[in-house]
Amino acid sequence: MTLRITTWNINSVRLRIGLVEQFVAEHKPDILCLQEIKVDDPLFPADAFTAMGYEHQAVAGQKGYHGVATLSRVPLVNSERRNWCDKDEARHLMTRYAIGGGEPLEVHNFYIPAGGDAPDPEENDKFAHKMQFLDDVTNWFKTSHDPNHPKILVGDLNIAPSEHDVWSHKQLLKVVSHTPVEVEKLATLQSSIAWVDAVREVVPEPEKLFSWWSYRSKNWRTNNRGRRLDHVWVTEPLKKSVRAMQILEEARDWEKPSDHAPITVDLNI
Repeated sequence: MTLRITTWNINSVRLRIGLVEQFVAEHKPDILCLQEIKVDDPLFPADAFTAMGYEHQAVAGQKGYHGVATLSRVPLVNSERRNWCDKDEARHLMTRYAIGGGEPLEVHNFYIPAGGDAPDPEENDKFAHKMQFLDDVTNWFKTSHDPNHPKILVGDLNIAPSEHDVWSHKQLLKVVSHTPVEVEKLATLQSSIAWVDAVREVVPEPEKLFSWWSYRSKNWRTNNRGRRLDHVWVTEPLKKSVRAMQILEEARDWEKPSDHAPITVDLNI
């Protein structure tokens, strides 16, 4: 079967539920992973997603902040919400699916902390939190997960790792999301169980790829000062199954859009 999975930082799911409906009608992902839903569980628009065909729902909500949701047309085996850094923040959901008759397919939906403005953990608690978060997730995968099992990691990881994932490598080296220490931390996380960057499997470097453009740039498309903050990774057993990828830049032009564009990857499972 072909499995289509989409990750999208929606920046308030209730405010932009119409954009989600538009996207789903046109692109029909089997699994839709949203970040920064900004709503507590009881107020999550579950009925709207059921009407879109997503009967299987896992939500880790938080009032006004953060929050992730994984919506699926594929039946869930189970789901698990995890907290990190001893904080009650809704930033991670793990869901499992019985696909292909072997080990359950595991999907990790992450919203990694942005890290504030100053890339100094001594001066900036938010940046220190981001560094600790990355370390904790890395250690968890390294000690508790088998890289030979089929897994997908998606989400707003809030780091653009390569010089080809930002509009200007030189100008952003001291800007949070592309500093050397963040790039190194993300590479360590990726190597924890040999994650494969599915997006770059389809569109390799040096082609520029962006998924986020600041609201501050009114002429975002002309200026094109973007960063690839959103990612889809797979473990080695799924590497050869990656068939197609799309970053839907046009969604950034929709009425009252998120500042992130959805990324969709097709896999032959």
